[in-house]
Parts: sequence; structure tokens; C-alpha cells
Amino acid sequence: MALLLGWMTVLLAIAVPIFAVMGLCAIVGLRARGLDLISVPQNVFEALDTFALLAIPFYVLAGNIMKAGGISDRLIAFATALLGWMRGGVGSAAILTCMFFSTITGSSSATTAAVGSTMIPAMERKGYPKNFAAASVAVGGELGAILPPSLPLVIYGLVVNVSIGSLFIAGILPGILIALSLILTICAMARLQDFDATQRVPVGAWARNLVRVTREAAFAIVMPVIILGGIYSGVFTATEASVVAVVYGFLVSRFVYRAITLRDVVRILNESAVMTGMVMLIVAFAALFGYALTVNQIPQHLGTLIGQVTSGPVGFLLLVNVLLFVVGTFMEALATILILGPILAPVAQSYGIDPVHLGIVFIVNVATGMVTPPVAINLTIASQVSGVPMDAMTKPLLVFLAVLTVDVLVISYVPAFSLVLLR
Repeated sequence: MALLLGWMTVLLAIAVPIFAVMGLCAIVGLRARGLDLISVPQNVFEALDTFALLAIPFYVLAGNIMKAGGISDRLIAFATALLGWMRGGVGSAAILTCMFFSTITGSSSATTAAVGSTMIPAMERKGYPKNFAAASVAVGGELGAILPPSLPLVIYGLVVNVSIGSLFIAGILPGILIALSLILTICAMARLQDFDATQRVPVGAWARNLVRVTREAAFAIVMPVIILGGIYSGVFTATEASVVAVVYGFLVSRFVYRAITLRDVVRILNESAVMTGMVMLIVAFAALFGYALTVNQIPQHLGTLIGQVTSGPVGFLLLVNVLLFVVGTFMEALATILILGPILAPVAQSYGIDPVHLGIVFIVNVATGMVTPPVAINLTIASQVSGVPMDAMTKPLLVFLAVLTVDVLVISYVPAFSLVLLR
């Protein structure tokens, strides 16, 4: 099996699609154990025959509806009105917008693209170096993987068999912690490098403008409140909440903001179907790969190996953080979740680590990998949107990565950040 994992690494390195890599390696692994390949379609079907998986197409559809409905412009106006008056305010508004937009799309890449196209030029006009502006939005985009309704959290919950609703609620405080740390970093850098100076605005004028833009963005702002409130109060499950999000998003975008037409609906449905199909392919073959790992007793062997390296939860969490950081630099987030999630979760349980807490630690690390070169999907998107080469973002990115490392350690070793809202 070690040879098989080696071949898997080689195939990933030469950019073979992840679903094909997992499917091929799973089939070879099953045949190596002498198992009949009739188990392949059975496992693939069983992986997709799950009610909770309905959350994926509906959250994807909800995000695409709200994105097409002109929500991003209203959220940007609200965040800028709220924070734009202070030094570093425009950069801080970019992070706040990422935070709001994340609670609508559940996607890191969609958040980076939507916010970056408007906020990077706005930051540049306020004197921010363009590479700093692009790096800021790329890092802020990672909130899409942490805050509900995060698709990575949905996938993690499905493959590790953890409550998606609990993961959603557990991701709120870590997401807020990361957002606040990024805002403070931007404000500190603005002061140190003397850009985005404070603007004196009369309190009355500021309040009137804030009330106006809040009224316009109100329907977008309350959407996560409705979704999370419904889950937290037990009115509906996380899967049912995805349908509520679609209905709410359509009604607001079509009849309140009047931003989408019936022709747009056809395009949105097509885009959502394509994205859902891609995700489902990966989920199906990841389940097959997980079955092959179990048959070959890889989780047990890994647990024994980790037990030889570390003897307690503190050391285990440190090992997990290092492993996910290294893997995240060259492997896509979804692949990391699907491959390592089912392997690490049983080992963590043997150390008495709460499965929801491990899920948040896992996803925060995966999100950090989205801005860590060389793969760094968020940096790639920010580069495409801004025209700034990825290597030019390295210097400001190092500052943000240092802050994110501290955040990861705090979230890892202070479980209350993840679990307090569940108690």
C-alpha cells in the first residue's frame, strides 16, 4: 500500500484529476487484497445515496443565486461605510466583505473573485501597494472555507460522519477570530507604511450613510442569521437549511433587488449543475478510496505510527497542524479533506479529541493552505483579478501567514473557540 500511495503522489504531481487518481488507486488497492471489483460500483452508489449530500447542490445553487443578484456590491458598500472612515479602513472593509460574502457562498474561491474585483482597485486608490491589496483579499477569501455554510465543512462532515450543523456553529467564532486578526494586521500595516489615512467625517453624515447602505444590504446581511438561527434552534437541519437558502436567495434577488431574470436562472442552474457534478465525482471516488484504505488497514497502521511519535493530544494536534500545512502547500483543499479526514479522525478520537473540534482545526489548516504557495488557489484567483504576479504577493503574504499561524495554534489548543456555542 505504501507503493500505491507513492504512485498516488506521482499522479497528483503530474496534475491527473483527483477523482481519477483516487478511483484508480482504490481499484488497484482492492485487487491487491484479492477483493472482487463488484464492490466498486456498490461503494460509489452508497457514497452518493445519502440525504445529507443534498446540501451540496443546494448551497452551491444558493451561492450562485446570491452572487448573481448583486449582493456583493451592496455588502461592499455596507462594509466600506462601516469601517472606511479609519486608517486601514478600506482594507478592513475588504476583510469584512469577505466575511459577509463567505456566509452566502460557502466558497473560498468565489469570495476571493467577487470581492477582489471591486476591493483591490479601491484599496489601490487609497494608496495600498497593489501586491498588498491582492494578498489581503486572497487571505480574506479563506473565510469562505471556515464560516457557514462552508462547502469544505459540509464535505468534512459527510466523509468523517460528523454533524454538519454542529460544524457550522463551531466555525463561527474561529472565523470571527481570523477576520479580526486580519483586520488588526491591515490597520497596523497601514499605520506603519503610512497608507489609507484617516478621513474626518461628521458623525451625522457617517450615520446617515450607514443607515442607507444598511437598509440596501439588509436582506443579504440577515441571510446567515436566518440559516444559522434555524439550525441552532432546531427548526431545520443543515441540509434543509440549504433549501431555505435557495428559496430566500431567489426571492430576494428576483423580487426585492430585481437583479436576475428568468434567463439568468437558466445560466445559474447550469453553472450550479456543473460545479455540483465536479464535487460529487470527487466525493464518490473518495468514499471508494477510503474503503480501500480501510481494507488495507491504513488507519490502524497510521494510528500505531502516530502513537510511536507522540503520546498525547497536544503532540497529536501539533503533528496534524504540521502535516496539513505541508500537504496544503501542494494539494487541493477538497482532496486533502477527502484523503486525510477519514484517516486522522479515528486517531484523534483515540486521544479523546472532540470530533467537531478536530473538524474545525482541520478546515482552518486547509483554508490556510489555500493561500500557501505553490498551489494556493486563492492567490491564483487574486492574481488573475488584479494582474499582480503570485511571486509579487510573497512579501505581504508572509506577514499574514505569521498571523494565521498564531490563529491556527489558538484554535487548536483552545477548544472553547470551536465548542462554546455548542454547549
